[in-house]
Amino acid sequence: MLYPTLRDVYTNSINTYAARTAFSLYEGESVTYAEFSQRVETVQTILLRAGLEKGDKVALLCSSMPNWNVCYFATVTLGMVIVPILPDFSSAAIASIMEHSESRALFVSDKLFAKIPNQAKERMDLMIRAVNLAVIDGKKARTAVQQTERPIPESEDLAAIIYTSGTTSSPKGVMLSHRALCNQLQRVCSLTEVVATDVFLSILPLSHTYECSLGMLYPFMKGASVVYLGVPPTPSNMLPALKKIRPTFMLTVPLIMEKIYTRQVFARFTRNKVMKTLYRVRFIRRRLHRMAGKRLYNTFGGRLRFFGIGGSKLNRATEKFLRDARFPYSIGYGLTETAPLIAGAVHPDTYLESTGRVMEGIQIRIEDKNPENGVGEIQVKTPCIMEGYYKNPEADSEAFTEDGWFRTKDLGEIDSSGRLFIRGRLSNMIVGSSGENVYPEEIENILNQHELVTESLVIQRNGKLVALVYLQDLKQELRDQIAMVHSDIMNYVNSKVGKMSRITSIQEQENGFEKTPTQKIKRYLYTEILNRKGKKSVF
Repeated sequence: MLYPTLRDVYTNSINTYAARTAFSLYEGESVTYAEFSQRVETVQTILLRAGLEKGDKVALLCSSMPNWNVCYFATVTLGMVIVPILPDFSSAAIASIMEHSESRALFVSDKLFAKIPNQAKERMDLMIRAVNLAVIDGKKARTAVQQTERPIPESEDLAAIIYTSGTTSSPKGVMLSHRALCNQLQRVCSLTEVVATDVFLSILPLSHTYECSLGMLYPFMKGASVVYLGVPPTPSNMLPALKKIRPTFMLTVPLIMEKIYTRQVFARFTRNKVMKTLYRVRFIRRRLHRMAGKRLYNTFGGRLRFFGIGGSKLNRATEKFLRDARFPYSIGYGLTETAPLIAGAVHPDTYLESTGRVMEGIQIRIEDKNPENGVGEIQVKTPCIMEGYYKNPEADSEAFTEDGWFRTKDLGEIDSSGRLFIRGRLSNMIVGSSGENVYPEEIENILNQHELVTESLVIQRNGKLVALVYLQDLKQELRDQIAMVHSDIMNYVNSKVGKMSRITSIQEQENGFEKTPTQKIKRYLYTEILNRKGKKSVF
């Protein structure tokens, strides 16, 4: 069913699933749909009595918890506009977003309150503690306003402004309407079905559209229950939670699964020369993966029906393991600007390195194709498209073609079966000395398969390809032979790529790369790096 607004989604769920548990915090509180609606009404009253009106912007700076969702629904069901802010943003970025969005009110957690500059706080008409929904400061608000009829949002009204954490630029405010978000929920229904008995375990930030749409709005619409981990998703925190919660649905990003594969699976099966030799044999490796897969499935509670991986491209070696292991992973592709899903595939219909087929009701085309490989820019038309970038007409004009297609600025191709393959970012593509196109993400994918490489980044310097690599937990005996290690890595990758994609040098990062909340490397921080001879790190 296609709901016109998020208010309609909310009203249907609180009436249909009143007695069921809506949201809970692992080893903390839990709230039913009925209790959730009572909290929402309380916050709505606070907002209205403070003089806020339909269309006003309300910032939300808080880690994932049940009351994050209370603040979200209290805002959007009154026709106000929620402005979720990622907790990882710097103090300066938070202040800039609050000012740029023209937010009048702020929901904030105790831990993040100190992160907000005083000047930004002073601009707020109202501030509310997210943990207990108590007013922190409402001095500027009209506290004795007569209660009037509550405003009702329309389908085309703005519901949210999401400030992206881009890998190549500063954040832009993506405007998403009720129509776009509700259309997205209908599209997700065609990908996988959620029932009221399903249990979601949430480990990603709700401020990101991926988790908010697929991990909060969708289960809420279906009457399911969402449990928030409440602590960083480290193995020591995750293992007891998985055992107790036994989720049926989870969303994650590639880096988490890649760490599980490299540290728990690959490291285990290559710990000595005999095991390493056996592991190189395909049929033995597949059996070992199957054994590891059964163990991994049980570690996740033994009930998983859907394990979504999105936010960036999944490493080929990790995906091969998941396929051999018959682990129920699903894959997807989308952007904040498309609310977010464009394409997806659910186990067992996943296909190696593909992000699946285009979602129902979405049009896609590949423009400016490379005649040799069919790779071009992915452009889409979708009812889930954003209204534009808030107060940024220049970015709007760059985002759409003259005939109305949204430019994803991602490079990809579609095979004869309609499967979409992502090859990289248009802005990351390197043009070689002979005019050939080089896709650094594909080289990085191979680099990251090397047993010593944790993560990597390929850049062009003086017309040559250079690989920045992070070698985590490198043993001292190898550290003493670092030149040989670098040579081995370079030979490994160059033996697997074409002549034009070969790297000419390896430079080591002493620390891991800085990343966005969805664990993509912030490439723009590393594109203009001074190459100083004799230093291990490029910084």
